[in-house]
Amino acid sequence: MKVGFGTTALARSIAHGGVDGIGSYTRELGRALLAGGEVELVPVGYRTFVGEGVLPGAGSPVNLGRHAVMATLGAVSPWKCVAEKDLVAEQVDVFHATDHLIPKLSAIPVIATLMDAIPLSNPEWTTVKLAALRRWLLRRSGAWADHVVTISEYSKRSIVEHFGIAPERISVVPLGVHPRFFDQIDQAARDEVLKRLGLPGRFFLCVGTLQPRKNIERVLDAHSSLPAGLRREVPLVVVGRAGWGCESLVARLRASETEGGARWLQYLPDFDVRALMQSASALVFASLCEGFGLPVVEAFASGLLVIASNTTSVPEVAADAAILVDPGNAGDIAEAMRYVTKHTREADTLREAGLARARELTWQACAQKTVAVYRSVLGGSCRS
Repeated sequence: MKVGFGTTALARSIAHGGVDGIGSYTRELGRALLAGGEVELVPVGYRTFVGEGVLPGAGSPVNLGRHAVMATLGAVSPWKCVAEKDLVAEQVDVFHATDHLIPKLSAIPVIATLMDAIPLSNPEWTTVKLAALRRWLLRRSGAWADHVVTISEYSKRSIVEHFGIAPERISVVPLGVHPRFFDQIDQAARDEVLKRLGLPGRFFLCVGTLQPRKNIERVLDAHSSLPAGLRREVPLVVVGRAGWGCESLVARLRASETEGGARWLQYLPDFDVRALMQSASALVFASLCEGFGLPVVEAFASGLLVIASNTTSVPEVAADAAILVDPGNAGDIAEAMRYVTKHTREADTLREAGLARARELTWQACAQKTVAVYRSVLGGSCRS
């Protein structure tokens, strides 16, 4: 089976020096699909963005043109992608749009991964220029897909509601955690990272781009409410690039650094992040809305206790392995922080549950379920 595989977001991530989000999903799923040996992948991009080597082991890339123009034409007319002939020439059996860039094809069935419905359900958390037009195009192009893959039951319900796609046209395929998160870094190497970064032996950890949806300001509120001695003994360490709408948060983090209560380390290399996950007292993941919440599973695999939101997809992903809190209540988050500093036996039990949960969520399992969707679509049982 030959699959056209959308890699525009991955190529953009590589070009900007850090693969995360949808780019990471595309890369890890692509690697697992190629390792499984059941499919051949043809990388597909828009506006000549994707070059050779974007996904090692895949075929030569095909570029289709500018997606915004193609999507607009497809949305307002019967127009189909004129570059489809390039995919037909490559003998592509099915097209998988992994990155919300969904083509309107006629001869080749289309599968689209929609991580969530956040651009439609909560547009205040998006910053794309011409956001209203982009949301309209996203909703229209989502309907072109013969079948949709999403990453949680929560996301499926949201997509049914906000995209108007029938539930039988949507398959839930959970994300995976990379094996490297299970690999234990030796104590001496972890200590060296902590020393280099100027961190104590105990700290709370937040990982993620600074943006309103991640709710880091409320986590900072929670940590600031702890007794001064505890704040200094177990500071809050935030790892992540500055995103949008974070000016006040950055100012607060800078001020808190001066007072000794919090540290903002911005971007760190992967090894350092994993060393921190294996050294922290807890990951605090109080996001307001998630389609999945992969940092929770990465923390589980690292043996790290997790304090996580009790809303959207996070309880589904965390199962019974995390301390769940109301992300809108700083007092609830602070109480969980105090709890984990005092109840080490209970924390150890949760860490074991987290490891067990992480072992259930692999990229190999994600790839196998994705291939099953490909076969189902090609067999006709998922065609609209």
